[in-house]
Amino acid sequence: MKLQYLCHLRFSFLLPVLFGFTATCVADDAVHTAAPAHDYPTVARVEYVNECIGKNGGKLAAMYQCSCAIDRIADTLTYDDFVEASTFAKYATLPGQAGSIFRDSDRGRQLAKSLRQLEADSLRSCGITS
Repeated sequence: MKLQYLCHLRFSFLLPVLFGFTATCVADDAVHTAAPAHDYPTVARVEYVNECIGKNGGKLAAMYQCSCAIDRIADTLTYDDFVEASTFAKYATLPGQAGSIFRDSDRGRQLAKSLRQLEADSLRSCGITS
């Protein structure tokens, strides 16, 4: 039997066997499921990953890499900071007066620049090179 399978069994007759594997299961889960420092809503993660997949060829492998990237971003930015920075980054290209609020503020330019750099570093570290 696989060790991972034993970690998920809940039968009482296997308790003595499972007791010996408890430390291994806990260590394995800690390595593979470390949560990012900041919790983002699932919808925000899905939107980011879908957009990222589209930008990177639409392949299944990109899903895992883009998921990795949003986790790395979530390690650095709170969700509110991410929303603010991504709003400035996304709408800075709006033409005319409608985009001026996003383009012309120093804070907006700095937030957009730092998000783009963080995103590029995250994507690179997760295996996506653009």
